[in-house]
Amino acid sequence: MVFIRDTELSLRAATALVNTLPETDFEGVDHLADQSDLAAFLTEFPYTGSMRRDAEELAALRGIRPRLHALWQADRAGAVPLVNAMLRDGRALPQLVIHDSYDWHIHATDEGAPLATRILVEAAMAFVDVIRSDMYDRVRVCDADDCRSVYVDYSKNGSKRYCDTGNCGNRMNVNAYRRRKARESA
Repeated sequence: MVFIRDTELSLRAATALVNTLPETDFEGVDHLADQSDLAAFLTEFPYTGSMRRDAEELAALRGIRPRLHALWQADRAGAVPLVNAMLRDGRALPQLVIHDSYDWHIHATDEGAPLATRILVEAAMAFVDVIRSDMYDRVRVCDADDCRSVYVDYSKNGSKRYCDTGNCGNRMNVNAYRRRKARESA
C-alpha cells in the first residue's frame, strides 16, 4: 500500500472528477454534464454530509475540476501553493472522526459544508500526504499518445505509465506490437 486508505480514496475521487473534464477525454466529452453524471460519480465515490444533488451543486463540482486538474500539471513544489489555497478556501480544520465502516480518519470540513468544498478539501488533504511522503512523481498524466487522462500510480514499484480510463496500456502495447511486426516484415 502506497498511501493510507482515506488518502487513496480521496485521490481516486479527485482523479475521477478531473477525468470528467472534456480536456482529459480523448473525444473531448464532458462526463459531468448533468444530474445523472453527478449521481454516477456519487455512487462510485460516496461522500458523507449534506448533498443536494441539484443544478447548483453540479455547477459547483464542475467548477472545482480545473483547480484539481492543476495539481496534475504542477510539480511537487508547485503543488504546495495550490493545496494551501484549497485548504484556506475551504477553511480546513482537520479533525479525527470515525463513522460507518471507516476506522479513524481525518475530515477537515464540517458535514454541512457544500459538497464541492468537502471534495476540494479532502483532495487537498490527500495531496498533503502525497507531498509530505515525497511521492509526487506518482501523480501523472497518461503516457498514451492519444490520451490526456490523469491518474495516481499506486503500484509498488511506481512503474505504471497508463491510465485506466481508456484501455490505454493494452492499446499502446498492441500499437507497439504492430510497429515491430511491420519493421520485421519490411
